[in-house]
Amino acid sequence: MSRHVVAPTREIPPGSRKLFTIKGRPIAIFNLNGDFYGMFNRCPHQGGSLCEGAVTGLVESTSAGHYSYSRRGEIIRCPWHGWEFDIRTGKSYCSPDKVKARSYPVETAHGAELVEGPYVAETVPVHVEEDYIVVEM
Repeated sequence: MSRHVVAPTREIPPGSRKLFTIKGRPIAIFNLNGDFYGMFNRCPHQGGSLCEGAVTGLVESTSAGHYSYSRRGEIIRCPWHGWEFDIRTGKSYCSPDKVKARSYPVETAHGAELVEGPYVAETVPVHVEEDYIVVEM
């Protein structure tokens, strides 16, 4: 599996999401209170854009007439047919034994660590020397 640097963390504040194309695939990145999660931007039901869906929580019931709302901001609802998925795992709440949205591992890294690679891209060599950035041409 290859690693891809997609954006600085400030571009996706807590509670938001952003769509990226990585190796030709649409990947939605979600920020849940500072933790980042990646999900293939296609609902496995009929292909709706998950990134365009409503982010909600989970309504649970222990008995008729008794409801609780949990996991606020952790569930994505497909805008086409309302299928719901756990942003952290891709687990479906419509058909958990048969359907799952594809999830991708996401991590954050300090900029100085990224200078070392290993990434494949057309680049200009850059070195960090104390407080200066030096570009080799």
